[in-house]
Amino acid sequence: MKRELTSLFDIEPSWKKALEDELQKPYIQELAHYLDQELASGTPIYPPKELIFNAFNKTPYDRVKVVIVGQDPYHGPGQAHGLCFSVPKEVKPPPSLKNIFKELVEDIGIPAPQHGCLQSWAEQGVLLLNATLTVSQGNSLSHHGKGWERFTDAVIANLCERKDPLIFVLWGKFAQEKCHHIQEFEETSRHYVLTAPHPSPFSARRGFFGCQHFSQINHILEQLHREPINWEVT
Repeated sequence: MKRELTSLFDIEPSWKKALEDELQKPYIQELAHYLDQELASGTPIYPPKELIFNAFNKTPYDRVKVVIVGQDPYHGPGQAHGLCFSVPKEVKPPPSLKNIFKELVEDIGIPAPQHGCLQSWAEQGVLLLNATLTVSQGNSLSHHGKGWERFTDAVIANLCERKDPLIFVLWGKFAQEKCHHIQEFEETSRHYVLTAPHPSPFSARRGFFGCQHFSQINHILEQLHREPINWEVT
């Protein structure tokens, strides 16, 4: 079992160092055991094992500038690849991602993206973090309550301790409740918190459209004398 844990939680070195104490806690072992059992049963799990920590691998700890918080991975075949809201280039963008792109085009004025892979954002310092990092096929939130939320809470808490200001982007009630402790101390915190309704078709017109978060993020980064994000999806 120790071998499985080491393999499953083989994340990017800077994150492994930052989360060293967390990765030694008993619940991590229990989570790894649960995932091992699910995989052994033949249940399809998304994203593929090698992409579970894709957000961490594409955005090393010391390069994080922006954190976008999602809920759990897409649960359809081929959709999830470890970056929240993102899908591989060959996969049709889901409705929420389409709405993100609508707001992006309206806010920044760039051409509409031709695919739904947000890896270019991740590589510039945008941590695309789901609260739950795995899901069973066709069963949304199926891995909720198994330990992932505790782990990602620790990730967010660790980032909040950093001295350099970060920008947390919280779309929807779930993300806002998960990160409520950041908002509570926003006035005295060095970090920035941007909130809006979720980009899903059910709520996007209640304030996600027109939130202008993409331009706001770059304005903040420029004020901090940091490189802005090139939001073009390449």
